[in-house]
Amino acid sequence: MALSRRAFGVGLLATGIAGTGGYFAVRDRPELRGLLGTRTNLFGFIGGEKEAFLADPDVVDAIKRYGLSIDSRVAGSVEMVREQTLLSQNPQFLWPSSSIMVDIARQSGVKIRDDRVMLNTPVVVYTWQPVADGLFKSGLVTVIDGHHHLDLKALLDAILAGTDWSKLGVNALYGRARIVSTDPNRSNSGFMFSGLALSLFSGNVATSDDLAQYGGKVQSIFRNMGFKSPSSGKLFDQYLAGGLGGEPMIVGYENQLVEWALADAERWSRIKSGQGAKPVVLYPRPTVYSAHPLIVVDETAERLIEVLTSAKLQELAWAKHGFRGPLGTATGDTKSPIVGLLPAEIDAVLPIPDAGVMLSLLNMLAS
Repeated sequence: MALSRRAFGVGLLATGIAGTGGYFAVRDRPELRGLLGTRTNLFGFIGGEKEAFLADPDVVDAIKRYGLSIDSRVAGSVEMVREQTLLSQNPQFLWPSSSIMVDIARQSGVKIRDDRVMLNTPVVVYTWQPVADGLFKSGLVTVIDGHHHLDLKALLDAILAGTDWSKLGVNALYGRARIVSTDPNRSNSGFMFSGLALSLFSGNVATSDDLAQYGGKVQSIFRNMGFKSPSSGKLFDQYLAGGLGGEPMIVGYENQLVEWALADAERWSRIKSGQGAKPVVLYPRPTVYSAHPLIVVDETAERLIEVLTSAKLQELAWAKHGFRGPLGTATGDTKSPIVGLLPAEIDAVLPIPDAGVMLSLLNMLAS
């Protein structure tokens, strides 16, 4: 009996040691912290184009394994780093859609502990097959390896000149050619498009002198748009719902159509094989990259950088949502169904003008 008790005690001791060792093993592996049962909830603002990514059950589960959960609320990239009504809610992190927002956040008094680009996606123009075919005939669109490239400067010049769609080879549409973006004072895609347009008119990365000379042209482009959505996600939804007649051309992000197609493969297959007008992605030459920097405001959110740059999260971002990695390249299976939809690399890219020029441009556009 004594031997039995002794064996039982040794067994308990061994179990305790194994359990303690297991605890420290899990604690020291960040991707398994969630198994300990403790979880930190983080609150912050994100750009609308990342809403589906953070709501993805696979992404939520992967983040939980790190002992985190995210309470994210959608806000325009520009407003989240400038509007005191949002900043006064004490977000622990901000996740806008442009690296320049880091500088603007600092100028707005945000105390930044750290920042790092998590994802990348280029700014593109979404249109429909009849428009793409017409612009191809008129020389504004070229097709390289199955991907459509747009001479955006020529298109903007035509819009400023009040050119009809028919003069651009698009007989399916009536009236003057137009393109629509989001509100540049609220949403990043409109913000970046305004900077790209200014640089195209100036012939290089725009400076304050270029703004004085060409800012009026950018104003005219945006004035002709009429109502501008506050969110890239909402504008993309309007594009899909409005169709060829409602939204002939909009500014968006490369990943949006990919994410939408992957969300319902059967729907995408029906659209591709159907008789109606099909969505087409036009890559402006040059374009600008929408880098997505995570801005850490509170120290409790510092672990998010580690989580979002992990191999698992990067692969999910690419394979299910079409986001490129921090360097603008694929971060997942190169045999994924989305590979054929995306160019392997985006080689014609302009930097965005500096924060001072962009803030002055925003003030001009707001007026």
